[in-house]
Amino acid sequence: MKGIYVLGIGGSSFQRIELAKACGYEILGLFHYNNDRTGQVDHGYTIIGSFEDMFAEDIQGKYFLLTMGDMNIRKELFHRIVSAGGIVPTLIHPTAEISEFAAISSDGVIIDSQVIVQSDCKIEEGVFICSQSMICHQTTIEPYVFVAPKSLIGARLRVKQFAFIGQNATIISTKVKEIGANSIVGAGAVVTKPVSDNQVVVGNPAKVFGK
Repeated sequence: MKGIYVLGIGGSSFQRIELAKACGYEILGLFHYNNDRTGQVDHGYTIIGSFEDMFAEDIQGKYFLLTMGDMNIRKELFHRIVSAGGIVPTLIHPTAEISEFAAISSDGVIIDSQVIVQSDCKIEEGVFICSQSMICHQTTIEPYVFVAPKSLIGARLRVKQFAFIGQNATIISTKVKEIGANSIVGAGAVVTKPVSDNQVVVGNPAKVFGK
């Protein structure tokens, strides 16, 4: 069993801890973004310091789990950790169904329970796919995309970096070739045409709500 340190203590952190444990990791301690909670115990785990306390130590070869939902922070921390010799592993829940022909980055991907990733999909660095979502065949998910629970992302399309797919959204195969970078697909939206960079789309069928 490998030990792993957890960065970020918030609403979903302990769900991510459960994922790490399901993947065979032992939780060694928690790091908060500052020292306000150092020494506290939360859900039975000790908060051992801040992010900067962690970076002040030798982290070569150690494993780290990033639990925060802000993908820009996740990217920044990921690259700081890797540059210092640390490891941010991909975690895939044992109940997820991953095609043998899918390509999943080994760098910081989170795939939660009961997710389905079909053949010839490509899941890139730092992607976060929540429980019961499906990624259909021949689709690419670019770095630091967040896919909320029960989303259906159709076949043969590209979701560009830092896009956010809301809970229970549906993106239709063939009709949609691309979801733009930094775009937001609202919860429950049914997307029937491409979404440009930086757009917010909502509704059924989804329409542009703003930027």
